[in-house]
Amino acid sequence: MLNVIDRWRCCWAEATGKPQRFAKPLKRMRFLLSPWRNFCVIGCLAFTVPALAQQAATPAKPKSGIEFAGADIRAMQADDFANPGMLWVARGEKLWNVPAGRSNKSCASCHQDASSSMKTVAARYPRIDAATGKVINIETRINGCRERNQAADPLQYESEELLALTAYVAHQSRGMPVAVVADATNRPHLERGREIYYRRQGQMNLACVNCHVQNAGRRLLAETISEGHGNAYPAYRLEWQAIGSLQRRLRACYYGVRAVMPAFGSDELLDLELYLARRATGLAVETPGVRR
Repeated sequence: MLNVIDRWRCCWAEATGKPQRFAKPLKRMRFLLSPWRNFCVIGCLAFTVPALAQQAATPAKPKSGIEFAGADIRAMQADDFANPGMLWVARGEKLWNVPAGRSNKSCASCHQDASSSMKTVAARYPRIDAATGKVINIETRINGCRERNQAADPLQYESEELLALTAYVAHQSRGMPVAVVADATNRPHLERGREIYYRRQGQMNLACVNCHVQNAGRRLLAETISEGHGNAYPAYRLEWQAIGSLQRRLRACYYGVRAVMPAFGSDELLDLELYLARRATGLAVETPGVRR
């Protein structure tokens, strides 16, 4: 019975990004012993019992989050004039050509036309940086170029400039299938990311898999729980009224289960981001996506 409650709490956290007032740690779930327990149990069973039979495995054919969205969100993402994320793409294009740092070089000084030089990049990242042996995403690569080639200060995570440049670079791969390769160099990080994905954590004692595999496709109020892929990020979320990185969304999930949120750019988030990209193999890059 506690497992049923777990799954209900998981779905609430996913849909709202906030802990539910009754979502206490298991040891404090005394309300189950109250006269209202039958009401609570019936309500939870009506929503979650079918999910108990599902296996915690990655679907053979992943579905993008846009497939779980309403018609209004799908239409907004498909129309470049209506998609608010395109404002950040346009700003990123301007920044691409603006000289920065003591070297007075722009991104275009080295990479020329982004539509050709940056094509496929978002489909292949995150990846292992040959120089450091660490996992890097597009944001890390941009800041590395700024420091090494432009002699400029790195941009802060979630800053308007970094979001714009990341969205612009990723946009060049829109429509291309995600194709992060698993090999000897990144396998330890993939395994670490997978371990994080399946690990229960936080006061709510939940894992990513509890929402995005075991309850994917199920309705919660007006929303449908997605499979949690990152192929649309950076994405414009209506709840943010802004574009945001995948790591911002991941940190919101940590908050939703009352877990300690890793810092932006931490090894934990990078390993998890790598695993999510591998899990999304074959899905089209959608940047900038639109989500509710």
